[in-house]
Amino acid sequence: MKTTTNDSWLYTISSKRKLIDFNFKEIWRYRDLLLLFVKRDIVTVYKQTILGPLWYLIQPLFTSIIFTLVFNNLGNIQTGGIDPFLFNLAGITAWNYFRECLNKTSSTFTSNKAIFGKVYFPRVIMPLSITISNLLKFVIQLIIFLVFLCYFWYQGMDISFNPKLFLFPVYVIMMALLGLGLGMIISSMTTKYRDLTILVGFAVQLLMYVSAVPYPVSEAKAKFPEKVAILVEYNPLTQIIEGFRFMLLNTGTFTWFGFIYTFVLSIVLFLIGLVIFNRTEKSFIDTV
Repeated sequence: MKTTTNDSWLYTISSKRKLIDFNFKEIWRYRDLLLLFVKRDIVTVYKQTILGPLWYLIQPLFTSIIFTLVFNNLGNIQTGGIDPFLFNLAGITAWNYFRECLNKTSSTFTSNKAIFGKVYFPRVIMPLSITISNLLKFVIQLIIFLVFLCYFWYQGMDISFNPKLFLFPVYVIMMALLGLGLGMIISSMTTKYRDLTILVGFAVQLLMYVSAVPYPVSEAKAKFPEKVAILVEYNPLTQIIEGFRFMLLNTGTFTWFGFIYTFVLSIVLFLIGLVIFNRTEKSFIDTV
């Protein structure tokens, strides 16, 4: 006797995919797992450390002090009337979020090969959880920056917010998309080329110095060779950091061209990274 059934599969896991597949629907289905990984990242990041979450505060404060001593006091970098420490703290706060997203997502496949080889879920959940969990660190460092901002204002410094402050959430999204997009591209490449893991840490340090973190764009135009100044000015990270300072400290430059250019580029890099990442996840286990 032949038995037939009309039941259909709920999920089908296959290595065959479209050329361009963003996989947003499946990511949404695994949103509970995404939240679980976010919670794990937040809880375990400083577990079994003496200072714990205080490292969120120590790192940007000490870096700002060093930048102030080296670039402003020794190098005579001008900050447009803003206290150098506050100027540097603003740039470092923005830069740290991008750097954390890029560094941690760029090793997604190699760092999680054990769990990826045992159970299926959309692998992009992992870098997404890193980007979201790093928002907590960014918010804490932003609060510290605002505390110092209030202190300097109380001491009589002329500080005013810019009317374009409403764009602040967009700048945060652009930082996240750039870090996530570049991180997914690099992570996909490190499955075959392990040297990139070493190169990323070195390259990110160099990238900071061409992203106007320790100096304003006006100083780059005045003191750098023309080609280097153009590279700094049109670096999308420069646009984000300069915009961050422009909104919170009302110093620096802002152009709608730079804003739109950075916004479009961040979306394009994210989508390219997502496509490459999704195509790599089906075969990476054979190479890592």
